[in-house]
Amino acid sequence: MRRLAVLSAVALAATANLNDTLLWGAYRPGLYFGLRPRIPQSLMTGLMWFGTQDYQAFTEMRHACEQNDKMDTYTWTEYDPRQGGVEIVKDKRNNLDLRIEWLKVPGGDAGGSWAVRFKGKPLDEERPLRVSMIWYHGVEGLGGIEMDTAESDIGLLGDVLFSGSTPTLGDFDIRVVEAEDNKPIDNGRFKEDYTQYIGKTQFLGLPMGQRSLWQAKDAIIHNIYETAQKALAPYKDATTGPPDPAFVLRVTNDVHTDSTLYVLQKFYEGPFQFDVFYENNKQHIDDGALTQGIKAFTDDFDRRFAATFPTPSEYLQFSKAVTSNLLGGIGYFYGTSIVDNAFVHEWDDDGLNGEEDDDEDEDAAGKRKKSTGEPKITEPKALLTATPSRSFFPRGFYWDEGFHLLHIGAWDNDLSLEILKDWIALINEDGWVAREQILGEEARSRVPQEFQTQYPTYANPPTLTMAVTAFIDRLNAATPSGDDVPLADLGMEGVGAQIPLEANSPPAPVTATPSIYLSSRTHAIAFLREIYPALRRHYDWFRKTQRGQLRQYGRKATSKTEAYRWRGRSETHILTSGMDDYPRAPPHAGELHLDLISWMGFFTRTMRSIAVFLEETDDEAEFAEIEKGILANIDDLHWDEERQLYCDVGINSDDESYHECNEGYLSLFPLLLGLLPPDSPHLGPILDLMSDPERLWSDYGLRSLSKSHALFGQGENYWRGPIWMPMNYMALRSLFKVYMVQAGPYQQRAREVYTQLRKNIVENEYERTGYVWEQYDSTTGNGQRSHPFTGWTSLVTLIISEKY
Repeated sequence: MRRLAVLSAVALAATANLNDTLLWGAYRPGLYFGLRPRIPQSLMTGLMWFGTQDYQAFTEMRHACEQNDKMDTYTWTEYDPRQGGVEIVKDKRNNLDLRIEWLKVPGGDAGGSWAVRFKGKPLDEERPLRVSMIWYHGVEGLGGIEMDTAESDIGLLGDVLFSGSTPTLGDFDIRVVEAEDNKPIDNGRFKEDYTQYIGKTQFLGLPMGQRSLWQAKDAIIHNIYETAQKALAPYKDATTGPPDPAFVLRVTNDVHTDSTLYVLQKFYEGPFQFDVFYENNKQHIDDGALTQGIKAFTDDFDRRFAATFPTPSEYLQFSKAVTSNLLGGIGYFYGTSIVDNAFVHEWDDDGLNGEEDDDEDEDAAGKRKKSTGEPKITEPKALLTATPSRSFFPRGFYWDEGFHLLHIGAWDNDLSLEILKDWIALINEDGWVAREQILGEEARSRVPQEFQTQYPTYANPPTLTMAVTAFIDRLNAATPSGDDVPLADLGMEGVGAQIPLEANSPPAPVTATPSIYLSSRTHAIAFLREIYPALRRHYDWFRKTQRGQLRQYGRKATSKTEAYRWRGRSETHILTSGMDDYPRAPPHAGELHLDLISWMGFFTRTMRSIAVFLEETDDEAEFAEIEKGILANIDDLHWDEERQLYCDVGINSDDESYHECNEGYLSLFPLLLGLLPPDSPHLGPILDLMSDPERLWSDYGLRSLSKSHALFGQGENYWRGPIWMPMNYMALRSLFKVYMVQAGPYQQRAREVYTQLRKNIVENEYERTGYVWEQYDSTTGNGQRSHPFTGWTSLVTLIISEKY
């Protein structure tokens, strides 16, 4: 017992240190660049810029990632949230090639210190680069920040210094340092009227009042606009036109009382560089340490990536960037949600499941009927999460996150578990978690109003279970004997310790992120025991609220309880399934959905594996019995012998069940989730469906809907033909881990399908536009819809390196 207690204490201390390395990050993924800690109402930073070649460029100021900005690229070439990153931004409109280098420095208090370098140059050397760069930082909540450099009406020369303090960060300093050879904008119309401003940093301090710091852009634009209006007034009759934009589009060089937002604005012509240093607890970083530290980080990143994801040289840069952008898309969100506890479609209002004599479900229905039906604002919640797309979906999505965590967990196991814990903390007392996490006003500002409200009867594919299963697989591989690995053997005793910085010396690079949970089976079991109660509530919520009807329609099946259907559908969409417009039967309270019963089979198998680890023998036996019933009912209810196809179940006008068969991803789910036994007679027809060019097979991956289907490519054409990476990944994973390695009549066929499908996906031209996309055209392989979509499309890295 004493050894166990000591081990747990050491592991907990190491966990605290490792988590401290995750305090700061580029956790504002919706911005081209923005840093913040995992602390509500704390210090926030951001970057903006606009060209000064014309006045129109000011109206197109860069700040939030927007597809309409038509950037050539904005991509992390290397990124690790524990160490730093390098981001490349190419802005053709403003002829700006911007390199952002960010380095974390351990030591001090509250996550240590950091430094960031902005290096700009012309994208096209034949065109001028004239740009205004704006850096801002501010404090929300308790604490404050002050500018220590003396104010001047005409701007500031040299370094600009700030000091601040918050209850959680403690004392800190911020320095903004200009490179010596930067060239200011010193030519243009009416230059003589503005000579005193040239080469100086303009500044602004504003009290944001009731506004939050996420609205900094609006406040800054308003200030520049008012300044420009006054500056332009004397020139309204000038025959040569107004002064050069670089002379008048400036902040006011004023710090208001009780300022919480500080802005520094710089004007450059040609190449430029400036650095920002955040130094905690009087820790000092110099420019030499930043230069060498970035070099050490990128070298270390390359070594670690090669070891983690073995990749052929032709795909190496692509895979590194895709992985980096997934990690760079991790955000920290805090705020309220909008929830409607009462709304249901008419075909959903059946007691929340199909079993009308289930007392628990009647109680659940009764609670729903007592609700006012008015959307309510919830208590604020916090969430660390990866995001599907920085430009289009910069927030958390349940359906996507399980896939994100497969990739993140392969890179940094404990980071994936930190994210997983935050998601599990969102599961409420009833077992529900919203499928889309729109936390706070900033997140809501990027979502159309009609999609902001969440409904506690609506589910989403329980993909978080994939992250749990992947963790257990990694744990079994790391400690196959069940023994704990001594923490000292992994170098964990020094993790988080302060590393002194000598002048012009880089921080020591971390060659690998040690894992508390993979090194200590004891600690891993403690983690599983921590999340198990909430996951069990979530599992029970699914079984209660998404239950399908069996007895009402005289359906015969091995299990009398295991049938499921998605709530929250419309006539043409089942957004809750994740496959929004995929063809389904007409809405009916008696329909049954193949994909959901398959997800429940996988969820049950995951819960059983956790119960085994925790030695919860009664639960293990319960889950085993439920899993047995689900697997039997998949065949009993959903297999169509005539069509040799797995199908949904619908209800016709005579209230009779029939198979609604739409060949596509839906038909593959028992295989995708590894539920189909390798010796099943149904495996052959599924492999035929996958490999038929007239149905699902294409030169670029599996189509979402059969090419021969009447609705192929019709309507929105979202899940009606395009290729989606997560479904192709699941197909490859199941073939690789189950059907081509376990004995069965189709083992060789499975190997052949796997080999060619992987080749088709890997060889598709993912880099042709500099982005990866939400989905791909099955005829041309071209990317389409949202971009960059470095959420689950990043699974291509795992496919290339065969990390399943």
